[in-house]
Amino acid sequence: MAFSSAGKSGPLAEINVTPLVDVMLVLLIIFIVTAPMLSRPIAVQLPQATDRVVDRPDPPPPIELRLDASNQLNWNGQPMAIGDLQARLRTEAGQHAGNLPELRIATDPSAEYEGMARILAAAEATGMERIAFVR
Repeated sequence: MAFSSAGKSGPLAEINVTPLVDVMLVLLIIFIVTAPMLSRPIAVQLPQATDRVVDRPDPPPPIELRLDASNQLNWNGQPMAIGDLQARLRTEAGQHAGNLPELRIATDPSAEYEGMARILAAAEATGMERIAFVR
């Protein structure tokens, strides 16, 4: 009985083409399926360009609210009651309809959370969208 050893015949020089054929068949199937979709037009509604310039008004000055350690609220440096905040914000929103001012809120670190919660509730109730927390 004669057995051949791997050492005498040398390295295997054949390339296994089975994985290559598998990948090519999958790609062929993908192209066959997607090719009919490319010939159908897709209706797209694009916006038309205009030459007119949109004039945006300057933003109103920001409203600066400050809540100090004793829960006293200041509106742009002027003291006011927290209970009157919602009515005043509603007045400001009415004066600047569509272009609401930015609401800048600064609180003392030792202020109670209830005061801050009331400020945020009033801002939400009046539709204030631009709120900034500052130091």
